[in-house]
Amino acid sequence: MDPSSTSLRVRLPALVLVLEVILLVLYSFFVTYDDNANAKMQNNMTIPMDNSLYRDYPYFADVQVMIFVGFGCLLAFLRFYGFSGMVFNFLTATFSIQWAILVQGYFQFYQDGKIHLGVINLINAEFACAVVLISFGAVLGKTSPVQLLVMAFLEVPFFSVTEWAVLKYIRVNDAGGSIVIHLFACYFGLGVTFVLYRPNLKNGHSKEITSYHSDILSVLGTLFLWVFWPSFNSSLTLKGDDQHRAVLHTFIGLSSSTMTAFALSAVFNKKGKLTMADIQNVTLAGGVTVGASVDMMISPAAAYALGVLGCTACFLGYRYLTPFLAQRLRIQDQCGIHNLHGLTGLISCTAGICAILLATEETYGPSMYEIFAHRSPPEGDPKLLALRQLIPGLKAGLGRSAEEQALYQVAAIFSTIAAAAVGGVVTGFVLKLPCLASPADDDCFDDELFFHMPTDFYSEVKKTPSNEHDSKLP
Repeated sequence: MDPSSTSLRVRLPALVLVLEVILLVLYSFFVTYDDNANAKMQNNMTIPMDNSLYRDYPYFADVQVMIFVGFGCLLAFLRFYGFSGMVFNFLTATFSIQWAILVQGYFQFYQDGKIHLGVINLINAEFACAVVLISFGAVLGKTSPVQLLVMAFLEVPFFSVTEWAVLKYIRVNDAGGSIVIHLFACYFGLGVTFVLYRPNLKNGHSKEITSYHSDILSVLGTLFLWVFWPSFNSSLTLKGDDQHRAVLHTFIGLSSSTMTAFALSAVFNKKGKLTMADIQNVTLAGGVTVGASVDMMISPAAAYALGVLGCTACFLGYRYLTPFLAQRLRIQDQCGIHNLHGLTGLISCTAGICAILLATEETYGPSMYEIFAHRSPPEGDPKLLALRQLIPGLKAGLGRSAEEQALYQVAAIFSTIAAAAVGGVVTGFVLKLPCLASPADDDCFDDELFFHMPTDFYSEVKKTPSNEHDSKLP
């Protein structure tokens, strides 16, 4: 391939300039401070420590670590693609959050002609960013930074509209984002990689390998994600006991999936050894599988079982399903996002539906109508007045039964998957435009295409036999 066709010298600066001008203009006209950040709203009655910053910032900081350090290190597992994995994650995440502040803000914080900006907006934007980075995993090593920025530019609106429609019109319980984050990100990424299918890579690539140091760096990313995942799952739950349960369930689910991952890795290896890819990915499955029911009274034992079940499904998916998708269905899922976010997301959604069907006032007390807000009686119902005596300020709901709410959860699952897949396919066709610096097959998984490399990089290349292949997949 002509080097000029993948050169970033004009493409990347031009795209960044256009995006920054768009963002600057939109921020100038449509973004202002919310009441907690606006000096005009403060007076001698204001108590500084009551500011929402002190409640929300710890969660913002934790998710920041997951986004920039956790994902960044995790995606640096390839031997000759570590720069790109970490740095393109950095670039894509930064832009995604900037763009999501506007797009997410329009749907959630728009009033009086302005988006009112506070730390909670940043947390919502981080969730949209996480969606983009999960999808990025499906096309890792086979896309340019220009393509990734365009992908983020398109995916954030697709995600925001889908999330808004699901939460506003279908109205579901999804505290940990199993539906609107994990399933959407997974099937959007699969849609993109389906369109960007490379037949010459269906049996792998000579540089699609790991190294001792790249695997260590990737496990470091796993550890950051593992440690901060309870914040991710609990940041937007109701404060108090709901948030408390979310932290407990996430930790228990992660713990059980980690133990199970080590056992499965050893038993499925002919020599009884551990595989680093399992430690890097499968250990995180429990954080996803508890997501849909993370704030519910499912019991610690159920959270433990969900971690084991999710880990097992994720492990088997990496071993058997990912190769099948690549060879038979034209879906080259580079990081196996369908296993860690798709399969486990479906298990999580199923568990959430079961928890909804089993929820009773005997178990939850009157707070059931706070957790399952759409089951709360509608305005004017005498039962709502009685409940407000026990829970002042309880919002009116839709009066749904448990069975009705479960059906709406199912509708949300299928709607989200369909919207994500369509959005991913459309985005994939856009990314195929020749002006977006897509690397040739031979140049995939190679930092040298986009970076000035240190001299020791070339010594590493020379050490690698052309036929060596050590895929991330177990």
